[in-house]
Amino acid sequence: MTSELHKYSRRQFLQTSAEVGGGVMIGFFLPGLSRAASPDADTATATFRPNAFIRIAANDEITLIVGMAEMGQGVLTSLPQLLAEELEADWHRVRVEQAPVDPAYNNPMFGMQGTGGSTSVRAFWEPLRRAGATAREMLITAAADTWGVNRGTCVAREGFIHHSSGKKLSYGQLAGRAASVAVAQDAPLKNPKDFKILGKSLPRLDSPAKVNGSARFGMDVRTDGLLTAVIAHAPVIGAKVVSFDATRAKAVAGVKHIVQIDSGVAVVANGYWAAKTARDALDVKWDLDAKPELTSKAIREAMLTRLDTPGVLARNEGDVASAQSATTLESTYEAPYLAHACMEPMNCTASVTANGIDIWAPTQASGVNRAVIAKLTGVSPERVNVTTTLLGGGFGRRFAQDFVIAAVQISKAVSQPVQVIYTREDDIRGQFYRPASVVRLRGGIDGAGQPVFLDSRVACSSVSQAGGFPLKNGLDEAAVEGLSEWPYATPHVHVEWAPYEPGVSVWFWRSVGNSQNAFFAESFIDEMAHAAKKDPFEYRRTLLSNHPRHRAVLELAAERAGWHKSLPAGRARGIAVCESFGSFVAEVVEASLQADGAPRVHRVVCAIDCGMAVNPGIIRRQVQSAVIFGLSAALHGEITLKDGRVEQKNFDDYPVVRMNEAPPIEVHIVPSTEKPGGVGEPGTPPIAPALANALFALTGKRVRRLPLRAEELRTT
Repeated sequence: MTSELHKYSRRQFLQTSAEVGGGVMIGFFLPGLSRAASPDADTATATFRPNAFIRIAANDEITLIVGMAEMGQGVLTSLPQLLAEELEADWHRVRVEQAPVDPAYNNPMFGMQGTGGSTSVRAFWEPLRRAGATAREMLITAAADTWGVNRGTCVAREGFIHHSSGKKLSYGQLAGRAASVAVAQDAPLKNPKDFKILGKSLPRLDSPAKVNGSARFGMDVRTDGLLTAVIAHAPVIGAKVVSFDATRAKAVAGVKHIVQIDSGVAVVANGYWAAKTARDALDVKWDLDAKPELTSKAIREAMLTRLDTPGVLARNEGDVASAQSATTLESTYEAPYLAHACMEPMNCTASVTANGIDIWAPTQASGVNRAVIAKLTGVSPERVNVTTTLLGGGFGRRFAQDFVIAAVQISKAVSQPVQVIYTREDDIRGQFYRPASVVRLRGGIDGAGQPVFLDSRVACSSVSQAGGFPLKNGLDEAAVEGLSEWPYATPHVHVEWAPYEPGVSVWFWRSVGNSQNAFFAESFIDEMAHAAKKDPFEYRRTLLSNHPRHRAVLELAAERAGWHKSLPAGRARGIAVCESFGSFVAEVVEASLQADGAPRVHRVVCAIDCGMAVNPGIIRRQVQSAVIFGLSAALHGEITLKDGRVEQKNFDDYPVVRMNEAPPIEVHIVPSTEKPGGVGEPGTPPIAPALANALFALTGKRVRRLPLRAEELRTT
């Protein structure tokens, strides 16, 4: 392993995964599966394995295998629902199993085995249903062959094949014979009106294990000879180790090894506390050159200056330069760097031996892990095994490779299994941040208050380049998403991206560019409504006549929130709507100011159109989760830098919304027959602008910089 390992993980791992795992999607549609997942019959147990996702045992137990990572978003329930519906399974006999890393489980939208971008249900909506339907048709054929009848007289229902005569056979009874049946081609999918499992708020299959403590997260992994490692990371962005003195660290009881790796110096011990104590006792000399340019103030000023120069074109309709308006507005908005702050810090267990590499990790990117580690170590991919544990939150952070690479490097160096654990401070200060961003928005309205033009230029770093994704004609679409889709009827629209790379490592954060750009866009349309002397909800509604799904969620949220009803003195409402990841969400916030000027959120009403609802209960909980996540950022979230050092370290100075701050959150789902959209992220973007707009309605003060600060809102 070379010193390029750390740099590589941040810039090129997705390209590597595409080389190693891309183009294998044909395996999804059943005949072309890997040998380990191909149809077979186990004569001892008469197990039916029609494809990579379904296993039916002679005792009628149905195991549904899920290739996506479970990080709280419910895929270990929603994806089995897709399979079970078309399989006509008895849901009470269903159990779920996490898939190994294998091209058969590649995400169709990524071309690799990875979980992110709110893709799980929408990516597997058709492939998993077809997998279930194919198995169902094979079971029907097996029953017809057993009875010697026309298969048209047989029907599948709740784990049995029924014959028109009244006789029936269970799936388990048919398992052995079904395994020898030819794979069904073009199995028909059910009409949605006949769904019995899809659309139901079924209890989550992973909940019992999480309640009784048997669920296995990353730090629960145990293996023979396991040691624990804690790493001394660079205190300044980009700093390298010059030398280190391990004398005091070695004196700590339980310390076994101290090794230098690409990302710092690792202390390896018998347990976490010994490793951390010794890590803190290390005397490491770093090349700590002063980096005044990596100070929040300097970065902000540089981004604002970048707005004065042309950027990369993202959208151009009409002719903004020649547009004439009665009133012109211009505003600059700002959003800070943000950490993911997953409840479970980054961790990974690795064992490097002559036989191969075993990895156990709470990872969103098991296929990428395999590809990156194989390429960087020279070990063939088949000899890199990745076991995905449950994840204590992901939000995009666990798509990165730093913690996996570190564990592999350390295990190789000490020739033992090693579990790397980041402290909370390591996690908060470990970069991979949501980019800081600034935008300049100019808009014009005519004498009737209707928008004439929108001109916007946003400056920020590229998460796509950070992740190894190629830009499209020089454009990072993630940098402008939420702005470039401006849905309001406006004849002239111009959107640009001004790239700015100060050297801070950025990454995908829950809802990516929408998280800041929806704040910019939905605050500015509120400004236009105010300038036009129009109600913010009615103004949006009128301008969304060509976007019925936006309009429907906007109207539903406003109706359920009682938009036109009066509120107690000292309270006000704000509204925002955003399309992201194939779904549409509107949110209404009811807020007030506390005595010190800090915002207080009393109620949030959400409406979501995510297409066909697979599990409404999971959808509601995911939107509630997304609101809390976005509210934490709006009220508190900010990573600041001083001379290249991250100033925040833990939840005392990087707080999240606590129970006493959390408002009641109502979620209303728009009935739909459209294909599913994403659910895990779309609830995050509207919350910050809805809150900021409520505070403007309350105070008359337009806050254009996040997080929302009490000193900018005080009325006296």
